[in-house]
Amino acid sequence: MDTPMRPTPPPTLDGSRRVPQTDETRLQVSEPPQKAAGVPGVLHAMEHALGELGPVRTARTLGRLNQKHGFDCPGCAWPDPDHRSPAEFCENGAKAVAEEATRAVADPAFFAAHSVAELRTWDDHSLGRQGRLTHPMMLDDAASHYRPVTWGEALDVIAEELRALADPNEAIFYTSGRTSNEAAFAYQLLVRGFGTNNLPDCSNMCHESSGSALTETIGIGKGSVSLGDVAGADVIVVAGQNPGTNHPRMLSTLEKAAKRGARIIAVNPLREVGLEAFANPQEPGSLIRGGTRLATDHLQIRLGGDQALFQAWGKVLDEAEREAPGTVFDHEFLASSTRGLEPYLEHVRALEWREIEEATGLREQQIRETAAALAGSRRTVFCWAMGLTQHPHAVATLRDAVSVLLLQGNIGRPGAGVCPVRGHSNVQGDRTMGIFEKMPAAFHDALDAEFAFSSPRAPGHDTVGAIEAMRDGAARVFIGLGGNFVRATPDSEVTEKALERMSLTVQISTKPNQSHMVTGRRALILPVLGRTEQDVQAGGPQRVSVEDSMSAVHASRGRLEPASEHLRSEVWVVTSLAERVLEGRPGAPRVDWAAWREDYARIRASIGRVVPGFADYEQRLDLPGGFVLPHPPRDTRSFATPSGKAEITVNPLVYPRVAPGHLLLQTIRSHDQFNTTIYGLDDRYRGIRRGRRVVFVHPDDLDALGFADGDTVDLLSHWRDGVPRRASGFRVVAYDTARGCAAAYFPETNVLVPLDSYAETSRTPTSKSIEISLEAHVHEESAV
Repeated sequence: MDTPMRPTPPPTLDGSRRVPQTDETRLQVSEPPQKAAGVPGVLHAMEHALGELGPVRTARTLGRLNQKHGFDCPGCAWPDPDHRSPAEFCENGAKAVAEEATRAVADPAFFAAHSVAELRTWDDHSLGRQGRLTHPMMLDDAASHYRPVTWGEALDVIAEELRALADPNEAIFYTSGRTSNEAAFAYQLLVRGFGTNNLPDCSNMCHESSGSALTETIGIGKGSVSLGDVAGADVIVVAGQNPGTNHPRMLSTLEKAAKRGARIIAVNPLREVGLEAFANPQEPGSLIRGGTRLATDHLQIRLGGDQALFQAWGKVLDEAEREAPGTVFDHEFLASSTRGLEPYLEHVRALEWREIEEATGLREQQIRETAAALAGSRRTVFCWAMGLTQHPHAVATLRDAVSVLLLQGNIGRPGAGVCPVRGHSNVQGDRTMGIFEKMPAAFHDALDAEFAFSSPRAPGHDTVGAIEAMRDGAARVFIGLGGNFVRATPDSEVTEKALERMSLTVQISTKPNQSHMVTGRRALILPVLGRTEQDVQAGGPQRVSVEDSMSAVHASRGRLEPASEHLRSEVWVVTSLAERVLEGRPGAPRVDWAAWREDYARIRASIGRVVPGFADYEQRLDLPGGFVLPHPPRDTRSFATPSGKAEITVNPLVYPRVAPGHLLLQTIRSHDQFNTTIYGLDDRYRGIRRGRRVVFVHPDDLDALGFADGDTVDLLSHWRDGVPRRASGFRVVAYDTARGCAAAYFPETNVLVPLDSYAETSRTPTSKSIEISLEAHVHEESAV
C-alpha cells in the first residue's frame, strides 16, 4: 500500500498543505496566452499529478483514466470517443484524478489538531489540500472538534435522527453529480421509501434550465447529438461556455470540426483562449504549427442577451427564406413534426433592431453575418453551458435556441442538434436514476411495481426550496451524498445559517470541504471510496456505471488500493443506512439491501426493470464502451410532448437592465478549478497567478466608474429585497469582456447571488445575472 502523506507544519505560503488562507498580496496578473493546452498543459498536468501521486501511482492511475476497462474521470461529463488514445484525458482531468488519488490524508489527528471554528476560516483550496478523509468523524453537540467514530455508531445516529422526525419531509437528501448510477438509484429508493421526494441535486443549479426547455420543446431533457455529430457539423455555436477550462476534451472534437472547415461561432462576453486556438498535445504537428484556430467568429455578447440573439437569428433566417423560398427552412419537417411556426414568425418579424442591439451589445451586421452562416448550413449544432442557464429568462432563451434549429430541421439529422454540455461526470445519470424532486408518474409507477410499495407523489424540495425549508425551520436533517453544498449554493450567508439550524448534518465525502465546517447541532463526515479505488464487497470486486453528456452509459472500475481501510463505497453507505432507517417501517419498499450491497449487479437488474432504456443492463455494460440510451428526437424524429410534435415557441424578449453606474456580474471558474474544488491558485488562460479574489472589468467601464486596473474593491450586490450583500477585497483586472459586464470566481462570489433570484420554471439560481456596483475597499488598518 502507498505510504500516506501527512501534512506537517510549519505553515508556509508556497509549500505547506496547512495554509489557513490564501495570501492575495502575492497575486500576479499578466497577459493571457494566445492558445490553449500545448506543452504548458502537459507540464501542468504532470506537475500536479506527480506532486500528489508520485511517479508510480501517476502511471498506474492516468493510464486507466477514461479507458474502456478503466475508470471514468471524476471531472466533467464530456463523452469518450470510440477510438481512444493511450492518454485519453485532459489537463483538468489529470488534476481531478490527482486530487482524489492523492497520498495525503486528513486523518483523526488532523481534526484533533484543528477546531471546527478554526477550519471554518480556511479557504476551500487549503481544506482540499489536506488530502483524503480516512475515518468516520462526528461533531457532538457543543463540541469544538470532530472525533472518530465507528461506522455502526455513525449510521445509528443518522437513523435515530431520521426516525425522530415528525414528518419525512423534514429531511433533505442532496446528491452530487459524481454519484454512480447504482448509488443514485439506491439513494432515491431509500429517500422515497422514507416517504419524501426531497431530492435536491447539483442539476438544480446548473442545467435544470436546459432540462426544462428541452422537455417542453422536444419532449426529452437531454442533448440529441453524438461526438460524431459535433465533429461532422457545418456550423457549431458554442454559447455561454468555456470549453478550454470546463470541458477541455471538447477542444479535440472542435479541432476535428475546424479541420473539416466547420464554422465555429463563439458567443460569450469574455474572450476565452480555448476557443481562439488549440494546440493538441497529442499531435506533434499541432504543437509545431502553434495550434488550430477554432472559433471563426466571436460574438462578445452582453450578459443575458443570448435570447435576443437567437430571436434575431430567427428573424434573419425568415428573411432569407422569404427572399429565396425553399432554400433555408425545412418545410417538410416543419409541417410534419413541429407546431407553432406562424406565431413564432409573426413575433420575430416584429422585433426592432434597435432593441436587439441594445440587448446583445452587438451590431446588426455581426448578427446578420453569423445568421447567413446558419442559413447556408444543413448541419448545425448548438452547444451551451451555464452562461445560458443561470439567468431569470434562461428557459425562454433555450426555447428560442431550439426554435432556430427547428426552422431548418436541425434535430434528428446527422451532424445537427442540441448539445447541453453537462458539468459533473454523472450528473445526467443521477437524474436518469431518479434523483429529482418531481419525477414523472411513469417512473413512480415502475418503481412501485418493482418494490411493492407506494412511493410519495407530491413534489419535493429542489435546491432553492431545500435552503428555504432549512432557513424557515421546516427541515431538521440534511444529508449530502457527495459535493460541497455550502459552496455550490447561492446566498452563502443565508445557506450557512440555514444549515446551522439543523439538528444533524451529514456529509458523505472523499476530502474535507467547507460543508464539513458549517454544521447543525450534530454533524457527521462519512468517508467513501473514490472512482480510482478498488471496490471489493462480499460478492467480489464491483464496478459502477455512469452516463455522459450524450446519453452513453459505461462501466467504471477503480484499481488503486483505498486510501484507508475505513473507507466504504457510496452503495455500502446507502444500503446500510436503508436497513437501519426502513427496517420495520410501514409501507417500506421490499428490498434485500444486503444483497444489493454484496453485488451491484442486483441493483442494475432492478434498474433494468424500472428505467426505460436499461433492459439487459448487465450484458450491455459488458460491451466495450458501453451503450447509448434511446433518444426519440435523435433516433426517430419523434417528440414526446403533449402535442406529439416539437414546439416552436413564442417568448417575450427579456434582457437585463441595470442602474447607471452598475455592472452585470457573472460567476465563473478558474482554470485551476472544477466546480467547487480548487486545485490551485492560478488561472493560466486569463493571466492570473497566486490568487482568486479578482474581478474582470472592461477598461472603458473602469474609466467611467473612476477605477483603475490594480485597484482593490468590494463588490456590492443589488437586489429588490434591499438586503446588503458584499464580497470584499477584490483586485480589479482590466479585461476584454463585453461593456457593462464583469466576471469573478465562484464560490467566492456566491454570497452575492440572492436566494430568491432564480430562473422562471427551472428555479436555477441566477449566477450569471448579478447586478453589482464597485466600492473602494477600505483596509482595516486604514479604517482604524
